[in-house]
Amino acid sequence: MIPSLRNTRRMLAIAMTLARHDALFIFDALPFSPLAHGFGKLFRRKHKALSKGERLANALEALGPTFIKLGQALSTRSDLIGEELADALSRLRDRLPPFSTEVAKATIEEAFGAPVATLFREFADKPVAAASIAQVHEAVMHDGRHVAVKILRPHIEVAFAEDLTLFFWIARTIETRLPAYRRFKPVEVVETFHQSVFFELDLRFEAAAASEMDKNIKSHEPGLRVPFVDWNLTAQRVLTIGWVEGIPFSDIEAIRASGFDTKEILRKAASSLFSQVFKDGFFHADLHPGNLFLAPDGDLVAVDFGIMGRLSLESRIYIAEILRGFLTGDYRRVAQVHFDAGYVPAHKSIEAFTQACMAVARPVTDKPLNEISIAKLLGQMFSIAAEFEMEVQPQLLLMQKTLMVAEGVGRMLDPGLNMWQLATPLIQQWADEHFGPKAKLLDAAKTSHDYIRRLPLLMERADRALATLADPAGLRIHPLSLELLAESRRRQQASWLTLGWAALAAFVLVAVLYLN
Repeated sequence: MIPSLRNTRRMLAIAMTLARHDALFIFDALPFSPLAHGFGKLFRRKHKALSKGERLANALEALGPTFIKLGQALSTRSDLIGEELADALSRLRDRLPPFSTEVAKATIEEAFGAPVATLFREFADKPVAAASIAQVHEAVMHDGRHVAVKILRPHIEVAFAEDLTLFFWIARTIETRLPAYRRFKPVEVVETFHQSVFFELDLRFEAAAASEMDKNIKSHEPGLRVPFVDWNLTAQRVLTIGWVEGIPFSDIEAIRASGFDTKEILRKAASSLFSQVFKDGFFHADLHPGNLFLAPDGDLVAVDFGIMGRLSLESRIYIAEILRGFLTGDYRRVAQVHFDAGYVPAHKSIEAFTQACMAVARPVTDKPLNEISIAKLLGQMFSIAAEFEMEVQPQLLLMQKTLMVAEGVGRMLDPGLNMWQLATPLIQQWADEHFGPKAKLLDAAKTSHDYIRRLPLLMERADRALATLADPAGLRIHPLSLELLAESRRRQQASWLTLGWAALAAFVLVAVLYLN
């Protein structure tokens, strides 16, 4: 079938589902699909008791796994769909009926070439969780280790590939026919979604993410754990990982009744999120209450590493500077950071952008610290993106989603305490270390050290050049020119020595500062 005809037919089916859930409003901004819009109206049902966001979330659930994942991705794009819809989609439940245990066992046996009874001492027939991409079964290894076995849904790769083809067609159509939407980079958004799904459809990537995060937190983050990965029983469609005993954060009452100090639990959560984002630049980007547990010893245990975020050092410094600027009321600095990073075009007025930053921030930050929502603040910043032609960064959108979920969990756990009260000093310290006076001295010292390290090589080259010039058989040059070159070399040596002493002084100064 011709691709455009196949996509049109699929759009008609989508319109019908949206109509049945009274969510056709999503087509209002897409004039390229009048046929689908008109067709959908024939099947429209009113759901006045539900909000627009709830109706859209229900429609996406009905459309299947790819659309559930798309809805979760769109929950970070308040700049595209507005805060009301973004908030509703952030609560989209990723639950589907389980597939049969026989199919799950067949997938395992195909992956490892052995019967399930040979691979596991016990394997539960009933799954403990079933989501859009995979389901999880409880099992026990022959050596007695308790594990969770995650298995991809049958034919899920084909279903996602077909839907992604449709999404790319829609994105290209939007860029072609709706110029005003080009700055949102719809094709790039779909490509980012494609990459995210690609990682989730190969469980070896999730195993690698769990192992990387485990290594990171063991180096600096006591109080948080990651289950072990059994690589011998992990393949593209199967992941075997340690079973977690504990209370899920979705059961706040049980956590409060556990006897552990909720403030200490929140401190561990805030410290962990700070370390993941700023120290490692690698963070769990799907840390909803069902993916975080309170272990019997009081530690926090994270699970489900299919969606992870990465931030370059430049992005981390950018975020830290913006957060510090907002929390201290230095809106000019916030604006300057946006211009320096190239997120706001140079032809825009920095004074006007400073005023806009204050306008969106003051309603959020003029509150007690325990009531401040950084996720909401970042969302408000996206609301002024159009006016200032600000390019929204995908990694920052994922970061906003993570913060939004973390803040929600923190408020449920202890409404009187905000994670930012706990994390702000850590962010300030990290910011000082990376772009404060000490950081600048360290950078200067490093630069000087690099020059000193190269000095012997440069001097050797200079010696060779002068020897060549002085050789009668070599290049002929006037004696006066040789004297001038020799004098130049002496001055250069003096400059290098001066630079070396300056570097030594910088090192000493940095050492004194750190010792103090």
